[in-house]
Amino acid sequence: MHTVVVGTSGVTASDVLAVARGGARIELSAEAVAALAAAREIVDALAAKPDPVYGVSTGFGALATRHISQELRAQLQRNIVRSHAAGMGPRVEREVVRALMFLRLKTVCSGHTGVRPEVAQTMADVLNAGITPVVHEYGSLGCSGDLAPLSHCALTLMGEGEAEGPDGTVRPAGELLAEHGIAPVELREKEGLALLNGTDGMLGMLVMALADLDTLYKSADVTAALTLEALLGTDKVLAPELHAIRPHPGQGASAANMLAVLKGSQLTGHHQDDAPRVQDAYSVRCAPQVAGAGRDTLAHARLVAERELAAAVDNPVVLPGGTSQAFGTGGGRVESNGNFHGAPVAYVLDFLAIAAADLGSIAERRTDRLLDKNRSHGLPPFLADDAGVDSGLMIAQYTQAALVSELKRLAVPASVDSIPSSAMQEDHVSMGWSAARKLRTAVDNLTRVIAIELYAATRAIELREGLTPAPASRAVIEAVRGAGVQGPGPDRFLAPDLAAADAFVRGGDLVAAVEKVTGPLQ
Repeated sequence: MHTVVVGTSGVTASDVLAVARGGARIELSAEAVAALAAAREIVDALAAKPDPVYGVSTGFGALATRHISQELRAQLQRNIVRSHAAGMGPRVEREVVRALMFLRLKTVCSGHTGVRPEVAQTMADVLNAGITPVVHEYGSLGCSGDLAPLSHCALTLMGEGEAEGPDGTVRPAGELLAEHGIAPVELREKEGLALLNGTDGMLGMLVMALADLDTLYKSADVTAALTLEALLGTDKVLAPELHAIRPHPGQGASAANMLAVLKGSQLTGHHQDDAPRVQDAYSVRCAPQVAGAGRDTLAHARLVAERELAAAVDNPVVLPGGTSQAFGTGGGRVESNGNFHGAPVAYVLDFLAIAAADLGSIAERRTDRLLDKNRSHGLPPFLADDAGVDSGLMIAQYTQAALVSELKRLAVPASVDSIPSSAMQEDHVSMGWSAARKLRTAVDNLTRVIAIELYAATRAIELREGLTPAPASRAVIEAVRGAGVQGPGPDRFLAPDLAAADAFVRGGDLVAAVEKVTGPLQ
């Protein structure tokens, strides 16, 4: 099994995907263990002093003014986990929880949190055992980190609360730890706070959304090309020299992908034959511009994610300086900061939801054009075998329209909202967790929208008898049939198998079918 080694300098998106979705094992590097121990020396030294230090010997948030005596500090750390584990609602998906825990471990291993090496090792052991804490949908404001979700994870480390075992059964966390030989952690100064105070949930969901959207944008380029072909449109608008004079990178990449799919087609360029058209409709002609803008948004979001993956997000943090013997510099200190604020991640999560809504919207307009006999240039109404006796794909477009309508609602930004909390101490929050949750729904819906366009476009191309589609298009149609998206027999379109089309797009099979002919898409 693939192993991910966590050091002090952050992790990659591939590491997150390997742990969250691939079940990769985790190891702590010797460098990380040394940094953990060095930072802990600083915390222990400060804890022994009479002066109050936030997160070490004080309360939290609006209660930070209270100095906590040494005999109550372990209880303080346990209590913050228990009190903050106040999430509600449906369970969050297993892959999200694994990403959440792994990214918190990444920050812990930076050596800036003051957590002991044995706590970090327990985090790795829980993930390696396939134990997944029960985390709920609601509870994070995206400021001071994803507090409630991370608290439910920390509760599992303490052997409390509920978790899902590797067999998928939810049981008391203490039982699961015992079965795997994992001792519950007994938290000490600062450790409870350090396990809760990060943007790890929203970042994990961003990383996974980026991976999914990378495939979806390629898929959308393919379905746009198939629709252009089915409508006998012109591929001249995809010429590289046209896109070079408006040099947005995403636009050029989308146009190049569409041109690669259409190479060798006998269907393109017939728009002047029986029903002359000066130009194709915007939904066809401007496909690279719209998809390209989304691709450029993805590139910006990826840059933000890369920076966050290299970050150590906690409050307070342990830094070099002062008088202790840590970090090899002759000193160290603990400082409060605002790096836990989720704004940088929340913004791009919202940007991606906006881009996803627009990509879905233009795909739906192309599908509608394929189904309308007044605009489809010779195709039967609703692509029906016997229009009137059957309704063809009429209601498939209704489904697509409903999905697009929801995509537009999901595009309303979460990050523009803020509800003060903690007695006005935390008076401006990011709502980044909410932005991430709605983006996951948006990505899910966008997949279905593209699947419906794929279903309609391949059906339409098959109806263009006497004209040979591009080799890549033929490969897609064969793969679609092979996957059972369109069953055999004359009635195979009477009950469209949209779920099979969705699975075909979701699993990356559409892109794979094209790339066997075209080579890698951009």
